[in-house]
Amino acid sequence: MRWKCTCAYDGTDFNGWQSQPLGNTVQDILEARLAYIFKKPVRIHASGRTDAGVHARGQVFHFDAEWNHAPVDMLRGMRSNVPRTIQVIDIRQVSELFHARFSAVKKRYIYQIHLGQASPFDLRYFWSVGSRVPDVQKMQDAATVLLGKHDFSAFAAKIATEDQGDTVKTLYRLDVVQRGKKVLIITEGSGYLYKMVRSLAAALFHVGIGKLTKADIAYFLESRVRTQAIESAPAEGLILDKVFYNPNHTRLKNV
Repeated sequence: MRWKCTCAYDGTDFNGWQSQPLGNTVQDILEARLAYIFKKPVRIHASGRTDAGVHARGQVFHFDAEWNHAPVDMLRGMRSNVPRTIQVIDIRQVSELFHARFSAVKKRYIYQIHLGQASPFDLRYFWSVGSRVPDVQKMQDAATVLLGKHDFSAFAAKIATEDQGDTVKTLYRLDVVQRGKKVLIITEGSGYLYKMVRSLAAALFHVGIGKLTKADIAYFLESRVRTQAIESAPAEGLILDKVFYNPNHTRLKNV
């Protein structure tokens, strides 16, 4: 039996999603809980990795295990004896053809910027930029050159990962929205390279404060070479918001 799970977590105190020898990752904690429930090791497979400090509202993972009780009983078990900053939201049985990573058709990330000094209640979830005030319209204008299918090598960190794959990705959406002192960069794409969203966020912010221009963004994109002019915004501002799947392709079924 294959199970599709959606979970949310505050990544502040974890060493990212992916299992590590020293533990303290979201994957390690969830696998430990599943091992307790099923009395044997259970390997989970996620839609992708998130780095240390990055958050998720809609991370998806799957695992295979026989379960002869109601799914809600498994959900209760997975919510017990785990840190309060991790919550499994939903569990459902799916076709064995479903794969949390390979069946995904796109993902939505949100990067959050706080103008001025963020309060202690926001510091864990926003890039607090102090006195720097960006021109949001310039940020949005620069974002338009990034839409569509491109090689995003210039906006990827140099460390290769299993999830890196092809450097050509498609951005379907890249919006910059201001809500009071909060600026949200909302992106939906076919996939993302290592630290790509954080690099895009920093580049657009630097356009907003006049450090870079729209033409610079277009040049970097075309060059396919990462330079020191492209930085990665802090991890705490990034949220994996949702992973999208084609129901006809995955053949999801409620149980």
